Amino acid sequence: MFTGMDEVDWASLRHAYGSAEDVPALLRGLASADPAERETALDGMYGAVHHQGDVYDSTLACLPYLFALAAREEVPDRGAIVELLVSIGVEGDRAPRASARAAVRAGAEEFVRLGADRDARVRRASAAGLVRFLDDPVRVLTLLRERITVERDDRVLLALAEALGVFALRHPGHAAGAVELLAAQSAPPYGPGLRLAALGQLAGCAPERLPADLVPVVVGLLRDRSGRPSCARDEPAARAATDTLVGRLRRLRPSDEEGAQLLRTLHTALGDRVGERTALLAGQLTSPSATDRRNAVWMSAGLLREWRGDHAALVAAIGGQLGTEDGPGHEPLRDAAVSVLTDLFGLAAPAADPLHALVSARPDLRVRRWERGAPTLGSALKALARTGDPRAVPQLAEVLAGSVVPDDLGQVVPLLGRAAAPLAPALRHRLGAIAPDAPDVFERASSLLLALGALRDAESVPLVLRLLRGAPEGVRLRDLLVRSAIGALRGCGPAAGEAVPALRGMLDTAYSVEAAEALWAVEGDPGAVLRALPGELAAEDGRRRTAAARVAARLGPGAVDAVGGLRRMLRSEDPWESTLGACALWQVAGAAERTEPVLRAAWTAQPSTRRTIAAAVVALGPSGAALHDLLRAELASARRHQAISEGGYGSHDIANDEALLRLCREGVAGR
Repeated sequence: MFTGMDEVDWASLRHAYGSAEDVPALLRGLASADPAERETALDGMYGAVHHQGDVYDSTLACLPYLFALAAREEVPDRGAIVELLVSIGVEGDRAPRASARAAVRAGAEEFVRLGADRDARVRRASAAGLVRFLDDPVRVLTLLRERITVERDDRVLLALAEALGVFALRHPGHAAGAVELLAAQSAPPYGPGLRLAALGQLAGCAPERLPADLVPVVVGLLRDRSGRPSCARDEPAARAATDTLVGRLRRLRPSDEEGAQLLRTLHTALGDRVGERTALLAGQLTSPSATDRRNAVWMSAGLLREWRGDHAALVAAIGGQLGTEDGPGHEPLRDAAVSVLTDLFGLAAPAADPLHALVSARPDLRVRRWERGAPTLGSALKALARTGDPRAVPQLAEVLAGSVVPDDLGQVVPLLGRAAAPLAPALRHRLGAIAPDAPDVFERASSLLLALGALRDAESVPLVLRLLRGAPEGVRLRDLLVRSAIGALRGCGPAAGEAVPALRGMLDTAYSVEAAEALWAVEGDPGAVLRALPGELAAEDGRRRTAAARVAARLGPGAVDAVGGLRRMLRSEDPWESTLGACALWQVAGAAERTEPVLRAAWTAQPSTRRTIAAAVVALGPSGAALHDLLRAELASARRHQAISEGGYGSHDIANDEALLRLCREGVAGR
């Protein structure tokens, strides 16, 4: 297996963490008789040699030994090695990915041989290698058909069905035979698991072959499958409890990972057929199996964060999973439902009643304590507050009266509006208990400052000034603390009159534009802002320039002295800076011919800027009509604007998308 391995100059090769001199030990570990050592070695392969799917020169050097390990029947867990080989050889055009793919393709005959291995997990993993790396489509389809005919292991049959779907997409000229096999597997006498797998693959490669009554068929198959005795995992019975990435991922898998994957494949293939997916989820959420319902909750999250529409009934069905009765699998189901509802903000309103019932019945869920870090609001209470439901206020008051204040409590107060006013005395009390020179003053005070500013609480002004004046220069995150305090004073408006001297004293500091904006809110005179803008727009700090642009946009034509600085921002390579500069310049100078191309380019290339641009169009009124076509196109789109965002899904993406839609409707209506 390892012939010649010691002659390789591994020290000169690299992996994700530097020298690959530790790779021979990892390869030998994959063949160990000790399960813990094998898992640790596999973890090292994925963590360093194939880190996050990357390929290095050391990865290429490993391939002959991985193939040799996969071929030796005495090596345990060969299925995991075959899976690793397939993962290394996935599509890629740039070196060294292309080299890795070519090397794995050169060993494609090994996947043919392993397809008849006595180890079911090896046969299962080899199906993916066969369909991806053997170049002769006629032979591949023949081999798949033969394997389906003789295979008796349900999980291998599922892998073969997936391979047929991949084959149909990779070789459209030969797809008809694969589609016929899948159509046959989607009907009796095959079992419910294989039929679900075949339907999922048909949805992806031949949707016209799906049954007209797809939803009731799938729901019926799901219930049939759930009612049968569950198959034992084909993992070795004695798994070491290793603290490795592989081990942790295994422990985090759903109890019915196979069922989750079957339905996820179908939902993914159905894509924008939102009506069918919603009906299917509604059926899944009424399953007698708590595991099936939990899978449906997580799949609902995928639908809700990607597609717009009237989701009230689906959200109410998710809320229906929050009942407090005991039962197998209920607590993970409830936790999943709460997690999904937390990210919906106002869209979670149809589930407000069960959320309120849950936090009322379970006071222990109102605050979540962590092994490391400060406590946070419990997800159920946070979800209720994020809907804007005033019933969250008494619950938050009880939290404020407790021994600890969650760091994120103040972030939900603005969402509750004036209904949260009764919380002001307790918020002030908590703010007054924080020493200005405490090492964690920002972490403890920022949320409270946000809440009191949103409530326009005049009585908190002396406490805010105390923090503003008392925080020493060396205190951690002082810069953010000062900006938070200024924001709270700005929120209080004219009631913060006693803060005027302190704010004026900050006009020649790095907080110039924030202090000037607060003075404007307190005194009603934009003079300080107008004087500060030119200097701030010329600052080296990009954050100061963008802050100044936001304020200039609010001033509109009165900020004529800022035009030069705003024009310079249009040339910025930072898309956010150029977008904010263009929005402000249009509102200040009406320079549509200069700003419109910038905003159109940002709208397309940087979807996260759309909310800012739409807000500017609303502020412009009829003069913003040049961009109304973008707003109308957004309203016509079924897909959320950050469904495939720069950096992935975030917890505020749905709320941001709903806010964008509101702005688009307002902008078009105001034409």
